[in-house]
Amino acid sequence: MSKDQITMYSGEWCGDCRRSKRLLDQLNVEYTLLDIESDSAAEEMVLKINGGMRSIPVIVFSDGTHLTEPSDNDLKAKLQALKII
Repeated sequence: MSKDQITMYSGEWCGDCRRSKRLLDQLNVEYTLLDIESDSAAEEMVLKINGGMRSIPVIVFSDGTHLTEPSDNDLKAKLQALKII
């Protein structure tokens, strides 16, 4: 799967973001990382996806679904369901 098929909206200060990035990296899953602090369009997308909430990470998949602040187990289950891992 190419990194264009998963996008993570993140922030450097976010512990949950670091945890999700670590899991994706451990599983050798490619993704595009967008920092909502330096990219206003990314921040706007997070607000749109989360109904005005600035909750991150938001991980968007190529099938149009997303996870907000997923646990490692939920993220891994989603990657398995999409046959990414």
